[in-house]
Amino acid sequence: MRIHRKRGWEIPESQVTPEPLVLSRRALIAAAGAGAMLLPAAKAKAQWFFRREQTPTDPWMRNPAETPDLPPAMRNPRYQPGRAISPEREPVTYNNFYEFGSSKDVWSTALRMPMRPWTIQVDGMVEEPATFDLDDLIRRIGLEERVYRLRCVEAWAMTVPWTGFPLARLMDIVRPLGSAKYLRFETAQKPEAMVALRQSWYPWPHIEGCTVEEAANELAFMPVGLFGKPLPPQNGGPFRVVFPWKYGFKSGKSIARITLTDQRPRSFWETLQGSEYGFWANVNPEVPHPRWSQATERLIGTNERVPTRLFNGYGEFVAGLYTNLQNERLWA
Repeated sequence: MRIHRKRGWEIPESQVTPEPLVLSRRALIAAAGAGAMLLPAAKAKAQWFFRREQTPTDPWMRNPAETPDLPPAMRNPRYQPGRAISPEREPVTYNNFYEFGSSKDVWSTALRMPMRPWTIQVDGMVEEPATFDLDDLIRRIGLEERVYRLRCVEAWAMTVPWTGFPLARLMDIVRPLGSAKYLRFETAQKPEAMVALRQSWYPWPHIEGCTVEEAANELAFMPVGLFGKPLPPQNGGPFRVVFPWKYGFKSGKSIARITLTDQRPRSFWETLQGSEYGFWANVNPEVPHPRWSQATERLIGTNERVPTRLFNGYGEFVAGLYTNLQNERLWA
C-alpha cells in the first residue's frame, strides 16, 4: 500500500493573498474588458506592467522587444522592506555572476545571453516531473511583485522589487514525494555568452540547494522580473530563485533544472571553499566570515553603513525553520 506523507505544501490561511492585492488584480482584469487577457491561453497576448518606459539611457537592460509580453504584476503589500528601494542602476550594474566573469561589471557581457526560448526541467522525487516553457509557466501561475532586502556575504546590501511567483506554487504542480528532503538548483550553461565556463578550475555547472521546508516557506520566491521589467541576465534572468533571509550566493540564477532529492546538494561555493560558504548561509551578524565582520553592511548606492539583522530581518517568517539545528552553524 502506498503511503503519501504530506510535506506542508498546502498554503495555510496566514499565507492567503492579501485582500488589497486580490482587489487590485480584479480591478485590473475588469479594466481589460473583453481584451487579450480574456482570450484562450493559446491566443492571449497579456501585457507586462511597466512602471516607466525603458529609454536609451538604460544600456544595462535588454530591449523589451527581445522578450515576450508577460502578465500584469501588482505589488504584494505583505512584505515591507523597511528601507528605500535602491536606485535601479545599482542592482542591474553591480552583480556577482561568475559564469560571465569574476568582476562586478559583467552586465554588458551577460546581455549577450539568449533569453528565449527558456525551459525549466523539474525532476527527481516528484509525482509529476515535467519540463516547462517559462512563458507558459508564468501564465499558468501568475505574477506578483515583492520588495525584498538583498544581503551579500561580502557585506553589501540592496533593496529591490522582484516580479515573480512563490516557489511553493511550482512545487504544488510537481507534487514532491514524502521522501524528498532537498531541492537542487542548476544554472544553465550557455557557453556562447557565459565566457567564464571556459575556466575549468570552477566546478561547473553552478549548483545551489535548499530543504523542502525552506522551499515551502512563503518568502521563497522565483523572480522573472526586476523593477517592473523582464529580469535581465546579469541579475539571473530570465528565471531565478531568491531566499531573502540568506546570503545572496544561495539564490541560484538563470535556473534550467530543479531536482528533488533525499541527498543534501553540495553547492558551487561549498565545493570551492566549504570552510567559508556552507549549505545554510543564513544571514547572522554575530558570526563573522573568516575574512571580515558581518556585523554591519554597506548599502549600495549610498555607501551608508547599517547594522546587519539576523535572518536579514525576516526572522518572523523563517526562524522556526531552524529550531532543531542548534548544533549547525547557521551562516555556513
